[in-house]
Formats: sequence, structure tokens, C-alpha cells
Amino acid sequence: FILGETCSALLLFISIMTMFMSGVVAIFEYDLKKIIALSTLSQLGMMMFSISLGLYELAFFHLLTHALFKALLFLCAGILIHGAGNTQDIRSFGGLSLNFPLVTVCMNLANLSLCGVPFLAGFYSKDLIVELACQYSWGIFVLLMMFICLGLTVLYSVRLTYLSFVGPYGGGTSISVCESDYSLVGPVVILSFTSLVSGPILSWLNFPAPVLIFLPVFLKWGALFFVGVSLLVMLSLQGLTYSYKWGAVSKFSGLMWFLPWLTGQGFSMKTLKNA
Repeated sequence: FILGETCSALLLFISIMTMFMSGVVAIFEYDLKKIIALSTLSQLGMMMFSISLGLYELAFFHLLTHALFKALLFLCAGILIHGAGNTQDIRSFGGLSLNFPLVTVCMNLANLSLCGVPFLAGFYSKDLIVELACQYSWGIFVLLMMFICLGLTVLYSVRLTYLSFVGPYGGGTSISVCESDYSLVGPVVILSFTSLVSGPILSWLNFPAPVLIFLPVFLKWGALFFVGVSLLVMLSLQGLTYSYKWGAVSKFSGLMWFLPWLTGQGFSMKTLKNA
């Protein structure tokens, strides 16, 4: 029993730090595919967080919903990269909503689902994990970190939308012929539909019996409060990552907190030198 509690606490700490690290790194990242990959890492941390609390079925439920809207996000990113002259730097985008109106709608739909906006696919699994996590007595630090990680998800998602679709033109090439290719647009439209309706359908299939969750008002509105604060921070600090004052932080985040070197590159480098 003591060993199980220790493993759960260790998994809880690792999952929260994974969500926090991936969220912070994504804020300072400019590579479109890396931002989406970091959001995937953040959601994997959310699943591990759910498992650490013993909510195995909820982790599987979030895995299913996340697979649908994240597949949509990657497909939309591929269309944007193909249509923007094979560039992945979001600083060369800007104003793509004029050339890619359909992809803009679908990608923002996936982003909103990732953020857990009500009645989209991601909301049904993320909100359930957050509400049940609020019932556990792990302490205020765990709850605060969980809400901060939710806010970071909103922050880098809004940043991606602003720099890609709303912000000023970045100077890169852009062609809109991609949206006339039904082999590209067709799967995007289908996945957009699943991102809308898969949440309640999978919820009914996994949890046929309705359950009421009673929480204090401040916890019930906690997630929405941090989402709103993150949105205001992003709108007020649009030039956050362009400032030279954040150069060291940006470099540190771009190196993934030195984790690739500590875990893989450092050992493989020594091994290859001795080969």
C-alpha cells in the first residue's frame, strides 16, 4: 500500500512537471510542428496525471478524444506548411485566414477543443479530470499547478492562432490552392465533425450512468478563471517572445530545459565517440 502511494505521488509530480515544462516551452517556440508536438506532450502529462489519481478510465477517455482533435491539428498544420512554401516558422505566417479560410476554421476548432472549450470534444474529458482531481486531498499546490498548466495550454494556443491567422503578414509565400484539393480538405472536414460530436458520444459509451460532482464555487470556476487570465495575458503581451529581455529564457526553453542533452544526446554522443 505504501509503495503504491509512493508511485502515485511520483507519477503525479512527473506528470505535473511535464505539463508545466511543455506549456512553458511551447510559449517560446516558433516551429509549428514543435508547438503541436509540445501540446501533445502536455496532454500526455494530463493523462498520466489522471492515472496517478487512479482515474484510469478517464485517462483512456481523454486519449480517445485527444486523438481526434490532435489528428485534425496535425493535418491542418500540414496543409499550412504545404501552402506556405514548406516553411514551419510561424513568424513567416500571419493573415493566413484570408488564404485558408476553411483550414483556419478547422484548426481553430481543434485549438479550442484542446483548450477545453465547453461542448467540444476535449471539454468532456479534460473538465471531468479537473473536477475529479479537485476532490482529491493532494494539497493546494497540486491544484494550483494543474490550473496553471491549463492556462498555459490556452496561452500557447492563442499565440499560435494570433501569429498564424490574425497577426500581421510575416513575409512568407502563401498559396491557397491547397483548399481546392479534396484529398487534403476531405479528412480535415471529417475530423472537424468528429471533434464536435465525439465528446458526448464517447462519454455516453464510456460512462453510461450519469454522475453528479459537487464542488465549491471557487473550484468550479477555477479552470475558467485561469483560462480567462491566460487569454488576457496573451492579448496584452503579444510581443512577449520578441523582446530581447526574454532572450535567455527563450533560449533555455528552446533547448527543452536541457532534457534532450541530459537524457539522450549526452549518452549517445559519448557512445558514438567510443564506437
